[in-house]
Amino acid sequence: MTPEALDLTSRLRPRIPSPLQGIEDERFTRHGVRLLLKRDDLIHPALPGNKWRKLSLNLQEAAGRPVLTFGGAYSNHLRATAAAGRLLGFPTIGVVRGDELAHRPLNPSLAQCAADGMRLHFVDRSTYRRKAEPEVLEALRELFGGDPYLVPEGGSNSLAVQGCTALGRELHGLADVVAVACGTGGTLAGLAAGLAEGQRAIGFPVLRGGFLADEIRELQRRTLGEPTANWSLDERFHCGGYARTTPELDAFAADFEARHELPVERLYVAKMLYGLLTLAEEGSFPKGTTVAAVITGQPL
Repeated sequence: MTPEALDLTSRLRPRIPSPLQGIEDERFTRHGVRLLLKRDDLIHPALPGNKWRKLSLNLQEAAGRPVLTFGGAYSNHLRATAAAGRLLGFPTIGVVRGDELAHRPLNPSLAQCAADGMRLHFVDRSTYRRKAEPEVLEALRELFGGDPYLVPEGGSNSLAVQGCTALGRELHGLADVVAVACGTGGTLAGLAAGLAEGQRAIGFPVLRGGFLADEIRELQRRTLGEPTANWSLDERFHCGGYARTTPELDAFAADFEARHELPVERLYVAKMLYGLLTLAEEGSFPKGTTVAAVITGQPL
């Protein structure tokens, strides 16, 4: 462990490895499936789940420089980055998708970002789509100055993938299948890379569009040299897109909360759990399969 890594860990004190919790749920057990919950939501109250895993190496690389990153109006990544800036004492800038007037007053997620000291900069959707282009990035650097360290939307870059491999390693020998909800794909890319031979990962995208598989393969290519073959996506459970739910999903999440006394975050975690139940009912898992569901976040 580098001195920088030790300092970050000693200052934030993450709960690593995160707990692995077995639960009894007859909807799974009657199909011969054992369900475990990988409680990444308990890693850190301000940087829960994959946010710690994806940000920690990036924050070490930033070394106290201002961090500039991107997200939508309900971005958990923006919220976690802002919290890290407050806790560690560095400036943060959040480039938010959409017109500023449309987001006033601020929703609870953006309001928390602002309370944590993040400078919010709203851009129209056309500009936001071009956020990785050099001229757009250069304009942002000139606007804010200070040589900010750039973190992509969702925190998904090679350092994030490296950070998420620890999630896979923590599950060696403990599950046959590991499931995770996917936004930008960085968590699944790293998780799959960290798993042992014979284990596989399933990702449940929360955005529609069918583009995520290519993004994950490219992330693994840049980080590992080539993609791994031990993961797949099930794209049926996005409920119409990011930040969208359905009455059926809400009812499922409320029932899961009541059964297991576990708060269920709706935009990612509920979709993943609902997808797993559907797969179990469809007979997608052989009897005797142990499935670990990664709980990546907490409700707002």
